[in-house]
Amino acid sequence: MAGPLLGGIKVLNLASVGPAARAGRWLADYGAEIVNVGAVPARGAVQITPVFHAYSGHRGMRRILLDLKSDHGRETFLRMAERADVVIESFRPGVTDRLGIGYEAVHAHNPKIVYCSTTGFGQSGPSSQWAGHDLDYLAVGGYLAVGEPGARGNPALPGATLADSAGGGMHAVIAILAALVKGDGAHLDVSVADGVLSLMSLAVDEYLATGSEPGYQHSMTTGRYACYGTYPAGDGRWLAVAAIEPKFWANLCRLLGLDKWIAHQTDDAVQDEIRADITTALASNDRDTWIAVLSGSDTCVAPVLTVAELAEDPQYRARNAFVEAVHPEHGTLRQTAPLLAGMLRPELPYHLPAGTHSPELLLEAGFTEAEIKELLEEGTVA
Repeated sequence: MAGPLLGGIKVLNLASVGPAARAGRWLADYGAEIVNVGAVPARGAVQITPVFHAYSGHRGMRRILLDLKSDHGRETFLRMAERADVVIESFRPGVTDRLGIGYEAVHAHNPKIVYCSTTGFGQSGPSSQWAGHDLDYLAVGGYLAVGEPGARGNPALPGATLADSAGGGMHAVIAILAALVKGDGAHLDVSVADGVLSLMSLAVDEYLATGSEPGYQHSMTTGRYACYGTYPAGDGRWLAVAAIEPKFWANLCRLLGLDKWIAHQTDDAVQDEIRADITTALASNDRDTWIAVLSGSDTCVAPVLTVAELAEDPQYRARNAFVEAVHPEHGTLRQTAPLLAGMLRPELPYHLPAGTHSPELLLEAGFTEAEIKELLEEGTVA
């Protein structure tokens, strides 16, 4: 078996939660050596500690706590950065510079460093200092405005943190990998809001080119036509119908006994009638019966699985999508496997980390035993 794609790449990650933490998770699953750098619990500092199972329990990662507000803490971080390939941080713009660990400071110690600053709105612009979370970035990126409204006519809450994951975490990973390929070092300004805007580019480019503003039921994928939507089965569970191509739509209509609608797939005048007929037809059987009839018959119909259902789904099981892990305090648990193409999966259960790995990390960074003892005793490192 080939080695990990990012074997030998060393990453210092200053983020414990959010998009940057997700970036660290994916980089680790590609084989990068991830060191999570947190704050020492001195002077009443507030610690953000993810629950034990978050970010796949930080499998394959190590952790050090540093007092970055102290001279020794700053110097320690910069010495560690000398042997790193990547630094990821998610402070508000300007904070790392004030701490003395910003891009210029790290670059002076390591000219080849890839320094990834991941923020909600980017390093520049009138919103750059705003606080925000996933929902805010989906809001300003146009995502919430084009989805199906909720019961109050409100923009519906998404079922996953798409901005943090794709707009931020994957955005950061792509940028980091591109910079590593170039090999010259870089300061990457990863804005989660920019990432969401990129995800919305089909809709935004349509508006910019034509002046037609996308929204709910504007197009095929935003609910304009009955062939693309969700419908309840007879048992109250749901089916996702995405029969965009005419051949798939024709297959669906025939199997539901709705042949009369085959030629009217995009006829705006009758979409409500088609939806009503599809709803009536699907109400005649439970969800799984319909899946057995429709899903393998080129209709683009799939079940809306709950999280509990997908954890036992035969397709995911066949793809080895879940692995076993052992946590030192919480015992054996299941978690999602490294899922993206090219990620390696170990044959044995993961042994999840707990606590810190400060002494060994400092030794690897070239610190002497005496220096490590001093840093620990003075509380600069924990």
